[in-house]
Amino acid sequence: MGTERIFVARLSGLAVFGPDGERIGKVRDLVATLRVDASPPRVLGVVVEMATRRRIFVPMLRVTTIDPGAVTLATGSVSLRRFAQRPNETLLVGQLIDAPVKLAESGEEAVVVDAAIEPNRRRDWVVGRLAVRARRHGFARRGPVQVVAWSAVTGLSLSDRQGTAGLLAVFETMRPADVATALSELPEKRQHEVIDGLDDERLADVFEEMSEHEQRKLLGHLDSERAADVLEAMSPDDAADLLHELPDADADALLALMEPDESAPVRRLMRYSSDTAGGLMTPEPIILRPDATVAEALARIRNPDIPPALASMVFVCRSPSQTPTGRYLGCVHAQRLLREAPSELVAGVVDAELARLTPDATLGEITRYFAAYNLVAGPVVDSEDHLLGAVTVDDVLDHLLPPDWRDRLNDPDVASDREPDDAESEVADA
Repeated sequence: MGTERIFVARLSGLAVFGPDGERIGKVRDLVATLRVDASPPRVLGVVVEMATRRRIFVPMLRVTTIDPGAVTLATGSVSLRRFAQRPNETLLVGQLIDAPVKLAESGEEAVVVDAAIEPNRRRDWVVGRLAVRARRHGFARRGPVQVVAWSAVTGLSLSDRQGTAGLLAVFETMRPADVATALSELPEKRQHEVIDGLDDERLADVFEEMSEHEQRKLLGHLDSERAADVLEAMSPDDAADLLHELPDADADALLALMEPDESAPVRRLMRYSSDTAGGLMTPEPIILRPDATVAEALARIRNPDIPPALASMVFVCRSPSQTPTGRYLGCVHAQRLLREAPSELVAGVVDAELARLTPDATLGEITRYFAAYNLVAGPVVDSEDHLLGAVTVDDVLDHLLPPDWRDRLNDPDVASDREPDDAESEVADA
């Protein structure tokens, strides 16, 4: 499509053709994601009106050329699902043009008269520039049009255009890591309104993706009862890490408010230094008894709530099956499970030779362990052969990276899932 800047008002009404010259419809609008921060929003695709007046969505990845007289697609097969706008999206022609803004430098009121899309270094199309006209009151002549960078105006971010209810609806569609990044960009008052509106489970997921500084700041906004509820919903290792950052008196008070069966694994983890296997491990890996079948093991690792690294292997132990377990027998890798008959017992395929981590293993020892055995998870076993938990590679990376690595994430784009999957899309050759 070249690297030219294209003003979207000129695209409205252009014919849309397939790769063989067949006419598919005409451009009605372009769809872009709204951002919480001042970064340019990414263009997701084109709204095309077909001859039947049905409006469909065509992703930008399928657009090959945009010429002065037409738009050409890479394929003539398009989804016929009717276009429906999502809460975090804006229509560039229908909603962005004529939107009121303020010039960031002068504070002068203006109105958007056009928007320019352009490819960035990653070859994503973004709304890089806006054509704006200063607003004049009364009978004053209209001001001149000036083209400015997206960041030179205010009033168009997601937090500007959406109330708290709208933000909550958008955040429900985002991954916890993306919500954590977006939340850190909001003003403090709006942050508090959002976390007050999130349920405990969702807030716990978001807390787990935040930097320690952000965690402490937002936890301080919650009353003690709700803070304890959120800690209960967090993974025990993440809850222990957060409590380690609080004054001892505050941590003890929150632990006392938690349910005993929820606080017990957190207390166990807090006995270890945070940079050892005991401090890094999760006490809730997938644990099976030796008489469990391969089918049962596969069913457990299919659970979507289990992180991929933790689902890479199951651990076989004698009763009890809660950590600290009975005698640890070994582990079974997920790939091995896929190669065995579902009726086979896990005891027959267990790897009893894989080295184990001790709870006092240092961060360097854990890193060398993962590198030596090409693993993403490893068992933590005490001197009496009790499985205490499992360390996963994401926890190791979290401690190897600089403390503020979450604050320096520079790609908080909202992931687009606009491409429908085969199971739910109606695809036809236009």
